[in-house]
Amino acid sequence: MRFRNRQQAAELLAGRLSAYRGTRPLVLGVPRGAVPMARIIADELGGDLDVVLVRKLRAPGQPELAIGAVDERGHVVKGMYFDIASDDYLREEIRTQQEIIRKRRGLYTRAQPAIDPSGRTVIIVDDGIATGSSMLSAIGSIRTRTPRKIVIAIGVAPPAALARMEADADEVVCLYSTEDFYAVGQFFDDFSEVTDDMVVTALARPRMVAVPEPRHTQ
Repeated sequence: MRFRNRQQAAELLAGRLSAYRGTRPLVLGVPRGAVPMARIIADELGGDLDVVLVRKLRAPGQPELAIGAVDERGHVVKGMYFDIASDDYLREEIRTQQEIIRKRRGLYTRAQPAIDPSGRTVIIVDDGIATGSSMLSAIGSIRTRTPRKIVIAIGVAPPAALARMEADADEVVCLYSTEDFYAVGQFFDDFSEVTDDMVVTALARPRMVAVPEPRHTQ
């Protein structure tokens, strides 16, 4: 399965999440790529949009390989390759990623104040996951704030990572899962970079309520 772009994946996810239409869920995008997707889903479901800020911890010499993840509170989720890094490397990598999180929170908050997930159905959106460390970090970060329910909505994931999500989330919606997985971008014809400006635009735009289909009478 391939997607034309993130927009198509978001529209398909919104269809799979239609049971939440009208319940005003809180839809959280994982920056940066998933935030425009989350905007589409929030609009389709009549929900609110925000971000959940987590960062993957990069393997030494292999920045594309995630060895774990860190959230805004500094809580670290250890991935399967976490132990390949030295303590000194991990301290510096965690510090680096937390600084990125801090800067992004300051930037995004100027577009929209953070929304409290307490007591709400929260849908966390990502275009895809490889190891699952960042999404597990996102789940853990939101879970401490007592949401009513956590739903994960993702475009693509390998089965092993998907199983990790299913163990931690209340519900997981994934459009496609395969063992033949090398990178999220391989499943998208257009996997263009999403910039901070695009994230700010998505957050700042007023919520658009989906118009119901007209009823036809005999």
